[in-house]
Amino acid sequence: MSTPTADLAAAGVSIWLDDLSRTRISSGNLAELIETRNVVGVTTNPTIFANAITDKNNTSYDAQVTELAASGATAEEAVFAATTQDVAAALDVFRPVWEASGHVDGRVSIEVSPDLAHDTEGTVAQAKQLWAKVDRPNLLVKIPATKAGLPAITEAIASGISVNVTLIFSLERYAEVIDAYLTGLERAHSADFDLSSIHSVASFFVSRVDTETDKRLSAIGTPEADALKSKAGLANARLAYELFEQKFAEKRAQDLIALGANAQRPLWASTGVKDPALPDTLYVTELVAKDVVNTMPEKTLEATFDHGVVTGDTITGGYEDARAVFAGLADLGIDFTDVTQVLEDEGVAKFIDSWHDLLTQVAAGLEAQR
Repeated sequence: MSTPTADLAAAGVSIWLDDLSRTRISSGNLAELIETRNVVGVTTNPTIFANAITDKNNTSYDAQVTELAASGATAEEAVFAATTQDVAAALDVFRPVWEASGHVDGRVSIEVSPDLAHDTEGTVAQAKQLWAKVDRPNLLVKIPATKAGLPAITEAIASGISVNVTLIFSLERYAEVIDAYLTGLERAHSADFDLSSIHSVASFFVSRVDTETDKRLSAIGTPEADALKSKAGLANARLAYELFEQKFAEKRAQDLIALGANAQRPLWASTGVKDPALPDTLYVTELVAKDVVNTMPEKTLEATFDHGVVTGDTITGGYEDARAVFAGLADLGIDFTDVTQVLEDEGVAKFIDSWHDLLTQVAAGLEAQR
């Protein structure tokens, strides 16, 4: 008997879990989700690791913290050691998935320090450090799609590092991300890298777009504004998929694909609904098409498995309706360029805050052991 997550996978969506902890790996839960929920990858970020490492009920990091404290490690060194160990272990769990999918899935992402979001050289250096330390071919290094992140993406790809480009909100920035990826592939080819070994996803954040846009629509307060609520996130993602189709059908991309390169798949992130009035599977079942990734919090994954209704492709027939949403927003005076810039700035700030919270907690834990 088929399940909604199996139906989603059959429709071409790679299901990734947006969570990781040492306990999830050691308990067998991660392997169980692969078996029963069609999970084929994991994404992480500083908030996820902060929640895992600072959980008072989670003792799985205690021994390592004691050891690191004895060695005189700094908080940054301790976080690097703990997170790379978790990601390497998860990548080993996913190794059979990686093999079975022809190296497309079975991926786990680890993020460069959010403090480097506006530092190109620092981002490249840490991406190379993470890639070497984890030393697994199915790793993805997360680099934010800030202005400083774009050349870092190119440099990482050119060095043979597979990249998850994160914090994408606007179509304009997405076009720049695709260009950065293709430029990196061209440079990698010139350096005689095997292009088939380099993978990338472009993470488009969905629910946050609705949160910010709906706040502005509520301030307008007209029936026309109310009618557009909870539509911008899906419209933005659908037009991102259209751009993906267009860009990777062009000669530049096709020439690279002929040399063995992989298309950079769109990934839907921030897919847990923020508005409780919305269906809890909205950003899953309404964003189905082949060659996409949907990375879900566990709550959204379980809701999808329990009652998600997968009806096939819910993206490619919706481009004109998506454009109509943005025309309606423009008519109401909503500056969507400003919306996406606010979201990028907030996204970077939230990750920096989580990162510093994590460092503070780990520093306290180290100090207690000394």
